[in-house]
Amino acid sequence: MATSDPVYLRVVEDIRRQITDGTLPPGAPIPSRAQLTRKYQVGETAARHALRVLAGEGLIIGRVGSGHYVRERPDLTTLYRWRFLDHPAPFAADLQSQGRRVTWDWHSEPAEAGPEIARRLRLKESAALTRTRYVFRGDGRPLQIATSYEPMEFTPHTEEERRSLVARMYAHGIKITEIVESVHTRVPKPGESDALDLAAGVHVLHVERTHWAGDRPVETSDIVIPGDRFRITYSMPV
Repeated sequence: MATSDPVYLRVVEDIRRQITDGTLPPGAPIPSRAQLTRKYQVGETAARHALRVLAGEGLIIGRVGSGHYVRERPDLTTLYRWRFLDHPAPFAADLQSQGRRVTWDWHSEPAEAGPEIARRLRLKESAALTRTRYVFRGDGRPLQIATSYEPMEFTPHTEEERRSLVARMYAHGIKITEIVESVHTRVPKPGESDALDLAAGVHVLHVERTHWAGDRPVETSDIVIPGDRFRITYSMPV
């Protein structure tokens, strides 16, 4: 049957199928370029491109001097959203409750809202905010990066004041009435791939979170999580 699809796609689709159905299990070697050219009757350029596409999809991984292998698939860790709202670091508290050792560091600095954050916080683009960046690690491996934005009036100035956001807002006479999270998957930015030590082809889960006090948004965050290591679970009140 005639087809206009590039020749390399025939190789990609067959190897992808073998990985998906378990014919090629995690850790199994992938045929070399020379073997692919013979097996699929394609040129070396097509074989090289097929391997590049499979690596880009995160299905295989190359090892210098050894060839390509089916990438190991880690078990997904469940993140239970909103379960530890009274903790200054809910993500860490969640994983610690599952027996993981989690550490984190953070850095706060003044920043202007800019168009996107101004929209989310209903402020002017020139509004002065505090931007705080967090990096969470488990056994030394990066697990999550997050960037939080809030009006400077609410910013903690000492470690003692760095309580949960709900508690800090309450100390200012503000009651958090709702937390809204929007989740989507996307290709990581280059800096995120480095910060999270992501393999090629792995997407991230991006959680856009905003704390509301009535009809006023008082904090918003961008939370970035490796898509191949975690699943996010929400519980709905009935």
